[in-house]
Amino acid sequence: MGSEITAAGQVSPLLDVSNLKVSFPVFRGGSRMKIEAVRGVSFSMNSGDSLAVVGESGSGKTVTTSAIPGLLPVHAECSGSVKYMGTELLGMPPEQLRCYRGGKIGMIFQEPGRSFDPLQSMGNVFAETLRNSYRDISSAEIRTRSVSLLEEVGLRDAASRLVNFPHQFSGGQLQRISIALALAQGCSLLIADEPTTALDVTIQVQIVELLKRLKEQRSLSVIFISHNIELAAGVCTRMMVLYGGLVMEHGLSGDIMRNPLHPYSKALLAASPAFGSHYTGGRLSAIPGRVTDPAFPEPGCPFAPRCASASRECFSAVPPLREVSPGRSVRCINCSCCQEGSNG
Repeated sequence: MGSEITAAGQVSPLLDVSNLKVSFPVFRGGSRMKIEAVRGVSFSMNSGDSLAVVGESGSGKTVTTSAIPGLLPVHAECSGSVKYMGTELLGMPPEQLRCYRGGKIGMIFQEPGRSFDPLQSMGNVFAETLRNSYRDISSAEIRTRSVSLLEEVGLRDAASRLVNFPHQFSGGQLQRISIALALAQGCSLLIADEPTTALDVTIQVQIVELLKRLKEQRSLSVIFISHNIELAAGVCTRMMVLYGGLVMEHGLSGDIMRNPLHPYSKALLAASPAFGSHYTGGRLSAIPGRVTDPAFPEPGCPFAPRCASASRECFSAVPPLREVSPGRSVRCINCSCCQEGSNG
């Protein structure tokens, strides 16, 4: 499970996103306009792959991944293609799309404290989730599966905690429960939307290690969204850097960490504190300016106003995403590899 053999004998990817565009119609100053949140994102994943999606707030990370299982607001305007095992999800009726949510594509949201109904015990939450997929499941089986899932994600005294309510758990415990719920219906693709946000560093490491272990044990495909480029690189083998709703760089995580090609990737790495460093040792490198406004996208590269390497050409047109080596792409006209490619 996880791939499909086409009529031509080729194996289609588990997930294939092609030229995805997402905009939101809004009213500003009495006039109607569009916020272009995602402007043509493409990527694919095979079964067992792991992809980190990194960038600052407003870069388009959550909107891109929320479009996969159809979790965007009803007024969102989407185009392009999102295929799961060869089946087009974009534009699929909600009744059919429910078969993919949870059962095939699981989602972990940031800030787990806001993901739960404060009036529902964890036992009731698991019962509702499991009955969505297994109509004839008994109460005894629900309890058995719930305890097993909570133990799998490392929650102590799982059997006794089913009667507890969200306010009786810590943030780290709630995130473990969120992961258990995402796995309850046997998904093969897990989307983790900044699962370590608002958690202290020690708990962040525990959640990351848990996701890595579950990926191996369950042969999961994982999309991990994060502001922290170093944290994301430790989870996923591949990385996609987003900015202004565009892919700035895409390749193996190790390659990007060792040799970032796009100025934005370099800026993200420079702004990340080194492990073991102390605040008295020097100032962190900050990225000047602010994130581009998706309601008024720049005519050229969205990062150009904040880029020290920007030239006049960077402001005139959006650079194409170029493949500089097998599996490695960058959207920049001034990085050395792209200059060599254009000169050759």
